[in-house]
Amino acid sequence: MQAMVLKKLRTALEWTELPDRQPGPGEIRVKVGACGVCRTDLHVVDGELPNPHIPIIPGHEIVGRINAIGAGVEGLRIGERVGIPWLGHTCGVCPYCMMHRENLCDHPIFTGFTRDGGYATATIADARFAFPLGEVGSDAALAPLLCAGLIGWRSLVIAGDGKKLGLYGFGAAAHIVAQVAKWQGRSVFAFTRPTDVATQGFARSLGATWAGGSDEMPPGPLDAAIIFATVGDLVPLALKAVRKGGRVVCAGIHMSDIPSFPYQILWEERELLSVANLTRQDGIDFLRLAPEIGIVTKTTSYPLKQANHALADLRAGRFEGAAVLLP
Repeated sequence: MQAMVLKKLRTALEWTELPDRQPGPGEIRVKVGACGVCRTDLHVVDGELPNPHIPIIPGHEIVGRINAIGAGVEGLRIGERVGIPWLGHTCGVCPYCMMHRENLCDHPIFTGFTRDGGYATATIADARFAFPLGEVGSDAALAPLLCAGLIGWRSLVIAGDGKKLGLYGFGAAAHIVAQVAKWQGRSVFAFTRPTDVATQGFARSLGATWAGGSDEMPPGPLDAAIIFATVGDLVPLALKAVRKGGRVVCAGIHMSDIPSFPYQILWEERELLSVANLTRQDGIDFLRLAPEIGIVTKTTSYPLKQANHALADLRAGRFEGAAVLLP
């Protein structure tokens, strides 16, 4: 197998030839068809997340086909197409797992962070954390659903049922969530970099009622807002934009420091929450609905060897939607 490997934090990934790996008990081996490039991958490479496993193969928006099955695996078959997400394993016995909150597991394993991921021609995964995907849609189109879609879905559920929804940062996750929210009958208000008129136009093309800079206020109070951008300065702005009793959800795994802000903009029962990881039930719920919603992902594809280029383009915001690596 071949892979793009992070051998030292804050350095470029290296193209590496590796021995073929065999799945252990409860595991599957997947021939990778596509792997999305997520902002979390940038946080891994930049050393912004604690205690990564180094060297590591990044990537946790994996779509591929099973080509080997370990002992004890049931319900999956050779040749089946599956998706592998960020949450790669949980202990099953900690208090959070016992409360059906496995996204908060005390002893998790994360794909592309503490176990090798999908910037490769093949990967090994815990069979219990692989989602059957069926045959509708291309591998590249489905890959962003495995994190941008799943985290976006969880954030949308936590945001509540409000009809006026603000999305701060209109990238891979927001362009999926906007389509889900529109399907649900909500109005979407998209916030981008102040001068990014191209992305604002992209948001309108996906049905956004309004699109403007993150330094602007929406035409009226929002019921809820989701912050996908990793910019802590957006938190006070989003709190100002939501109505009394409104909710602001921080969807990123990493965010710059949130500045101090007056209590007045939190008062009147506004809520500020964060989203951490996902559960397998999130995957089941979202991936079951995705074909019915008719989600169309906008992707920019790169050969696997150009993973560093894809990460640089993501950092600079040079594409709309999501980037996908193709082995």
